[in-house]
Amino acid sequence: MKVGVPRERAPGERRVAVVPEAVGRLVKSGLAIAVEREAGMGAFFDDEAYRAAGAELVDADQALGAECVLKVRKPSPEEAQGLQEGGVLIATLQPLSNPDLIRALCAKRTTGFSMDAIPRVTRAQPMDSLSSQSNIAGYKAVLLAANSLPRFFPMLTTAAGTVTPARVLVLGAGVAGLQAIATARRLGAVVEAFDTRPVVKEQVESLGGRFLAIDLGEAGGEGAGGYAKELSDEAHRKEQELVAAHVKDADAVITTALVPGRRAPILVTADMVRSMKRGSVIVDLAAEMGGNCELTEPGRAVSKDGITIHGELDLPSTVAVHASQLYSRNVSSFLAHITKDGELKLDFEDEITKGTCITHEGKIVHGPTRAAMESA
Repeated sequence: MKVGVPRERAPGERRVAVVPEAVGRLVKSGLAIAVEREAGMGAFFDDEAYRAAGAELVDADQALGAECVLKVRKPSPEEAQGLQEGGVLIATLQPLSNPDLIRALCAKRTTGFSMDAIPRVTRAQPMDSLSSQSNIAGYKAVLLAANSLPRFFPMLTTAAGTVTPARVLVLGAGVAGLQAIATARRLGAVVEAFDTRPVVKEQVESLGGRFLAIDLGEAGGEGAGGYAKELSDEAHRKEQELVAAHVKDADAVITTALVPGRRAPILVTADMVRSMKRGSVIVDLAAEMGGNCELTEPGRAVSKDGITIHGELDLPSTVAVHASQLYSRNVSSFLAHITKDGELKLDFEDEITKGTCITHEGKIVHGPTRAAMESA
């Protein structure tokens, strides 16, 4: 089977789906790898490295028209039109919020696998790109906050006096939040964290953070697969009261809360922003889904009442080398799962294959996506 790796064309995207070190393993497994020229340049992987690893260098049309296409981001409408009829696409499709793309894949009879739908099961961990990329986002968010904050992160004792450490509040203790806690602690900050899922308390404390707890009822805020779920109005009110009490004292706030397929919940209101010390910073990792801060402007860094609010999108792309290497391992592991001896072998009784497949033979086969399309 020929596997195409096109260059990512989303604005600002520097990652590549497959790095040269992975090409050799894929070729040994019986796959033919066709990489678009300059596909890896944004992540500093040149064409010669791909050629030396055994890949064929091709034009964009040939990469997109391969039997199986590997991408980082979802294809644009033009790219979707260039896919081979009845072919395979593996990418981060975000199917719950991209109905037009799903319809286009059905029209092409594309077997579409979404890397953000990998089930949270032990044997799928090597394929979990959401975790690998969120880990990078959490790390970079803290560096962004430290760079923007007009204060030190660590406590410093100098001849001129003692500087107190920065106070960092992390909202959401998933993979991104936990990495943000760890990175902020390594830089010397005092860290507090809140999550609607009480089961993460031990993880937060193991990293040196203080967990802020409230009673949200028996079920808490944990949904299927360990993801956060949408809260009731009463639970959301309790959440905002707690957040408001701690936001005003924070030097930096990093928000990471997402609910799959929904607009990101508002955790930091405009009034909370106005209560913060001038010079404080908010980094909103949920900006792509509208943002956890009411004043976030997706894609931009803005100043509101003396508070810097970062709404930059796609932070993993700013660490393109390692982000590409990790995503490449994720997608290569998934490709190995659905192929044998260089040929596609789909077993829809397997929970990983079934859970990750969004479209097949002109139909939507992913239950949550089908439900979202029907409700829309």
